[in-house]
Amino acid sequence: MTGQAAQQVEQSIQDGPDVVVRTAGEADVETAAALFRGYLDFYEVDIEDADAPRAFLAERIAKDESLVLLADVAGAGTVGFAQVYRAFSSLSLTTAWILNDLYVAPSGRRTGAGRALLREVLRRARAAGVAGVQLETAYGNTVAQGLYEAEGFVREEFHVYFHDLGGVTSTEG
Repeated sequence: MTGQAAQQVEQSIQDGPDVVVRTAGEADVETAAALFRGYLDFYEVDIEDADAPRAFLAERIAKDESLVLLADVAGAGTVGFAQVYRAFSSLSLTTAWILNDLYVAPSGRRTGAGRALLREVLRRARAAGVAGVQLETAYGNTVAQGLYEAEGFVREEFHVYFHDLGGVTSTEG
């Protein structure tokens, strides 16, 4: 993103409606789950049990296993969510956070909700003394990549590998 393009994006966000980011609690599970289902649809994840995303989030929130943030935009409602997992970094011998999920519904895009969620994750990570925040996104998700890079994320040169164990559906750790 060129400096002028970044300035235009920043200007459009400053001119947009206010975004309030808050921590999701048990009372927010239905709202967060609706956004989570949108996120799963975006990544074309086929869910057999329509209640599974709600149950997954409810368990993470109830057990304090993740930080779930919601973005509220004036006049549009709750339009975005982020989910962060606490982790450890063996290479830095400290704690790290994994920003596993960040999603803004189509109705909330270009309002600054995504940027507000990302900045709140980083603010909270700094306050907690976390060494860094890691995230992944699809190769083709250039809009998200532009946001991440504009907010200081650097593309790593590591290759990510995944071994699918197939059929694991339990929400137990």
